[in-house]
Amino acid sequence: MRPQTALVIRNPLLTGSHPDPSIVRVGGDFYLATSTFEWYPGVRLHHSRDLVHWRPLGGALDSTALLNLAGCPDSGGVWAPHLSCPDGLFHLVYSNVSTYAGGFTDAPNHLVTAPTIDGPWSDPVPLHARGFDASLFHDGEHSWLLNLVHDWRPGHGGSAGLEATRYDRTARRLVGEPVPIALPPQAGWIEGPTLYRHGPWYYLLTADGGTGYAHQVTVARSRSLAGPYERDPHGPLITARDHPELPLQKAGHGSLVETGTGQWYLAYLAARPHGRRGPCVLGRETALAPVTWTPDGWPRTPTGLPDLEIPAPDLPAGAPYTPEEVDGFDGPALGPDWSTLRRPAAPDWLSLTERPSHLRLHGGRSPQSLTGSSLVARRVTAARCAFEATVEYQPRTFQHLAGITAYYNTRTWYFLYVTADDQGQPVLRTASSDRGLVTVDEAGQEPLGAAARLRLGLDLDGPVLRFRCDTGTGWRSFGPPLDATVLSDEHAEEIEDGRIRTMGFTGAFVGLWAWDLTGGGHPADFDDAAYRTPQ
Repeated sequence: MRPQTALVIRNPLLTGSHPDPSIVRVGGDFYLATSTFEWYPGVRLHHSRDLVHWRPLGGALDSTALLNLAGCPDSGGVWAPHLSCPDGLFHLVYSNVSTYAGGFTDAPNHLVTAPTIDGPWSDPVPLHARGFDASLFHDGEHSWLLNLVHDWRPGHGGSAGLEATRYDRTARRLVGEPVPIALPPQAGWIEGPTLYRHGPWYYLLTADGGTGYAHQVTVARSRSLAGPYERDPHGPLITARDHPELPLQKAGHGSLVETGTGQWYLAYLAARPHGRRGPCVLGRETALAPVTWTPDGWPRTPTGLPDLEIPAPDLPAGAPYTPEEVDGFDGPALGPDWSTLRRPAAPDWLSLTERPSHLRLHGGRSPQSLTGSSLVARRVTAARCAFEATVEYQPRTFQHLAGITAYYNTRTWYFLYVTADDQGQPVLRTASSDRGLVTVDEAGQEPLGAAARLRLGLDLDGPVLRFRCDTGTGWRSFGPPLDATVLSDEHAEEIEDGRIRTMGFTGAFVGLWAWDLTGGGHPADFDDAAYRTPQ
């Protein structure tokens, strides 16, 4: 098969919330790992043969033995995983952030390994909790763990720089004391360190400028691993910092890969705001940029800016992946596009067999609980999309609720649901929460009578969200138009007195939700869940 010289890569190549990409090539296969925060399975994985077509593999961390997210804050959990494959064994490093508010960041780092990307993944190896954004660098038989060092002390800026610690791959443990990385002076945080050896130089990629519109990927190099490093005098490897007109913004947090044919690419995160540097409902997505090396040994992207289209590598064309629009829940497990909130899919609350060809959710705790939610959702991947599902539910009390949601976090969401009124009769209602302020539209509720099976839907049209329903006579709108921009990273971020209360890292999700505030796990059945985007 001849190389696909005529094909292009269209950015973002992983749409919806796929930030902090870590890319690795193993033979003729490319793998990408991205952050998943409070969602299971932890660390989302994708596979490609050509960097153009990508197939979701689901997540690596699918059990509490590998990852415990109970109690983790909104936008906590898995930050910035790093994937590598020395000696034919996959190594996956990840942080599990349990606290980031008030100046503290509790971020224990762990390592799991697997003989194949499909697992089985080993029991986690505890590393340390001195800081987050940890990555492994393999230099022959030696390995090093790099990470940001978090500084909790008021007035110290939150970051004490970067460090490296030897990791013994045979003994599966850190050895010796951490070594500070000598970097040139720079204001602000330096995050996301990944290290590469190319020729006589060590190249250090970092994520600088924060996670917002000043984000960037920078490169520094040194003849020794610990430095001192010199920064590329040309400036950032990629950024949209000074170009608010670009459709891709927040470009940063990158990793490099060589294709096996001498070509290099940078995987990085980017965001598509609504309007000029407006709210990012889709979160931060994964994009690629080609990289060449200058005669004096610096990596460069063509323009230093994030582009919507780039040339594909000279590789045989891979097989396209087309996701199913409608999930009838006929398989033994949830498909790779589904995620669950703070607890893995398990038979104590979720079943695909209790009622064949249906997803049964046993009602969980309230939306503000940091444990025990019964929410199955998928990423919003386009500014214009539709989501719908069939619901069968027999509530017995106002404390029983089940339906569909447009969800950002525990404090911000929309919900179209079936519940019971004060007389125990089933009704259809909407509720919403905006930064913790909950409202219920009881005046706009609709009695359902004998309609035991109904279809609920929502349409996202840029900044507007609309609910709809079909109780047996066809689709019709339900409730007023809603502000979709609150389901964005920018709106979710809350800062009080200069200190962070809530981060906004995840982008929006749509999904199936069941509450039972009595604690009895009253079940709801869902079928034919459909997610569609314009062709």
